[in-house]
This record gives sequence, structure tokens and C-alpha cells, in this order.
Amino acid sequence: MKENSPAYWDKSYRSGHKIGWDIGYPSTPIKEYMDQLDDKSIKILLPGSGNGYEAEYLFKQGFQQVYYMDFAPTAVSNFKNRNPDFPESQIIREDFFEHYGTYNLIIEQTFFSSLPKDLRPQYVKKIYSLLEENGKFMGLLFNHEFNSKLPPFGGSENEYASLFRSRFNFIHFKAAYNSIKPRAGRELFLLLIKKISYETS
Repeated sequence: MKENSPAYWDKSYRSGHKIGWDIGYPSTPIKEYMDQLDDKSIKILLPGSGNGYEAEYLFKQGFQQVYYMDFAPTAVSNFKNRNPDFPESQIIREDFFEHYGTYNLIIEQTFFSSLPKDLRPQYVKKIYSLLEENGKFMGLLFNHEFNSKLPPFGGSENEYASLFRSRFNFIHFKAAYNSIKPRAGRELFLLLIKKISYETS
């Protein structure tokens, strides 16, 4: 069973065992960034949301166009059961790489690290294609290696910079200062803006 398949992740959620990176509430760096935003009409996508604590938080704070996405049926059901008032049309059960749409902001929280490393260039291209002109990509990446054959998969600041620099301008790209204690010093906070055009080389 491939670790990037719906069946793999659905089994993880159905098992009832806590997924190690699921902290049970919105990640502090992401929450504090969102708390600074005044325009609650922006269109936001959260791919690979899992239990969707960030999507839940944004919706409850009055953001009108928050789109939760995951392809694991149990994760989607968990989110729906916990958030019965969340608009059905804004819950997307779909493979991220097959999704089409346009967004002002895409938020990354542990989805990137769940993907096999050979999918990372494809992930960057897809993020770029889903963002509107001047759209932003914000989130957290693990800035260390886990040395495991199973997710999560880590990486380095230099590796991530080389992946994103051709398609994005960097607004913020450094170690998060407000990570939760177990992740202190191990997370990179990034805020990138989509380039109008990009280099192909």
C-alpha cells in the first residue's frame, strides 16, 4: 500500500491511533499569521488537511471562503462530524494533484512532508498553478531529516529554496520563532508570493 494513496491514509485515520504530527489544534505559527489578516473574503485552500484544525479555526473566525481538502474518506468524515456548519461545497475530497481552481492563499501544514520526496517538484508546480496572480503560499516545513522510509519526510532550508525559487518570490523564509515546544527549532516558516513568470531552467 503506497504511502501517498487514499487507502494508506484512510487506514491511519481509521486505526484510531494518534498521527504523530496531528497536534489536535491549529499550529501556532499559522494561527498567528492568520490572526493578522483583515480581509476575510480571500479564497483559501488547505490541501491534505487531515483533521482540519486550521480550516476549522479560520471558518470560526469568519473567513468566508475556506476550502478544506483531503482524499482520505475517514479524515473527511471526521472533519464533517466535528464541523456540521462548514459549507459542504467547501469540503473537497480529492487528490491534490488532480484538483483545479484558483486561490488567493494556500496554506501548508504537514501535507508536503507526507509526500514522497520525488513528488516535491510536482507539488511546487501544482501550488503555482492553483494560485491567482500575486497569490501567496504560506506554511510550515520540517527543516530536518527524519531518516525514515515512512512519512513524515523532512529536508533542509537549501533544498526547499531550490524547489521554490524559480516560481516564487520569498517574503519570509526562516526558522519559526513560535513553534510549539516539541517542534521548536525544527520548523521553517515560509511566506512566498507567486511570480508573474518563472524560469524554466
